[in-house]
Amino acid sequence: MKICFTGGGTGGHVFPAFAIDAELRHLLPDNYTRFWIGSGQVQERRWVEAANFPYYAIKSGKLRRYFAWKTISDAFAVLIGIIQAFKILRRERPHLLFSKGGYVSVPPVIAAWFLRIPSVTHESDALPGLATKINSLFATKICIPFEEVAQEFKPRRRKKLVVTGVPTRFSLERAQHLYPIKEGKKRLLVLGGSQGAAQINALIWENLERLLPLCDIIHQTGSGKLQVIEKPGYHATQFFHSELEEVIGGATAVISRAGATAIADFLELQKPMILVPLNLKASRGDQLANAKRLEEAGAALVISGEDGEELIQAVTKVLNEEGFKEEMVERGKTLYSEGAQKRIAHLLIGIKGERNG
Repeated sequence: MKICFTGGGTGGHVFPAFAIDAELRHLLPDNYTRFWIGSGQVQERRWVEAANFPYYAIKSGKLRRYFAWKTISDAFAVLIGIIQAFKILRRERPHLLFSKGGYVSVPPVIAAWFLRIPSVTHESDALPGLATKINSLFATKICIPFEEVAQEFKPRRRKKLVVTGVPTRFSLERAQHLYPIKEGKKRLLVLGGSQGAAQINALIWENLERLLPLCDIIHQTGSGKLQVIEKPGYHATQFFHSELEEVIGGATAVISRAGATAIADFLELQKPMILVPLNLKASRGDQLANAKRLEEAGAALVISGEDGEELIQAVTKVLNEEGFKEEMVERGKTLYSEGAQKRIAHLLIGIKGERNG
């Protein structure tokens, strides 16, 4: 079985595919090969090649819901990307294409449709992105994180939908065994996504003196955003790689953006969350919807990221209020769909089997 994976731009469009790949390698140890079509971005390429995927870069353009003059040049880039993806897929002839989303995934999904190669696209967020909406026109199946997301698709597309949850690379059992939480001072992990978050960085730095008496802080600032701050209990790095599971596993609580992939990782590792979603000025509203779902279930606290007092109150509540973080974890269990990568892997194998049959 040969699969083309596609997606990129951020870790949320790359890392979940690694979990599916690992499951396929487990299920098909002697009959599975794969490759990746991506955008060619340096960080994305490093991640994929580090996971031992053959990697092919294509042209791609940003997809917009509004008109901008750059849309014209981006449309040409998408067309070139379709031609490039068509050539790669025709040469490699995979049995299936799996898209994890992002604007780079659209040309390969369209090219696969022209070549009659079945494709599966996965949406992690509560609000599907434009790439997923376009891919849904051509895909054989559309994987969604939970049932309520179905209403975001037109009725004629809903027959393609499969509720799978969001794949995660991490394992609670492994984290508890290999990375047990050490007794001692409470540990707050601060993550801004694979590219960092200037807003969260500034919020933490401006309030360090008030936070450090409450807990130690481990802070992923994002590439190029690191500041050298030497204070007892504060530890910063630009990016966590393979050690991220250990770092999350050893945290008492997490402050993070509200990307669906990150949330799935925290739910798997049963971590209390303080979420700082991107607002409508910086996103289509997907993170706000993700965060609202958890907040309404009592599985996370949501803050604006603009108020130091709001931050201190949230951290104090999660770390010090009797039973509060344990209740958040229990409520989070009701939202988490365990085994998403297994469901998707079996779906891909099933589609391949139907095609051969």
